[in-house]
Amino acid sequence: MAEVETYKRTPIEQDLFIRRSKETMRGQVMMFSLMIFMTLVSFTFVVAYQQGVEGFSKYLVIPVLFLFAAVQVALQLYYFMHMKDKGHGVPQMFMFTGAVFAFLIPLTFVTIVWW
Repeated sequence: MAEVETYKRTPIEQDLFIRRSKETMRGQVMMFSLMIFMTLVSFTFVVAYQQGVEGFSKYLVIPVLFLFAAVQVALQLYYFMHMKDKGHGVPQMFMFTGAVFAFLIPLTFVTIVWW
């Protein structure tokens, strides 16, 4: 039977691991709180528009909703899908390329149809 070698961290390595874990958790909690806040603001904008509050036209509400959605997608990819970590260069390239094409292709067709 083969022996399994284990590695025991030194106290300094353990302290560094704990510190990095705390920083990561703090960042994720902050981003989660920011996303909840942006979601609540989005719902508030939609409710204000539906109830006819003055100053909330569809020309304000729709761009703000798209902006918040784009920011939330970027933050979720960056923090919760760990795209900020090393070694994720190829998946990042494919995702950003897909995002560019997802924007450019409809824009191209809308431009062609419009003219």
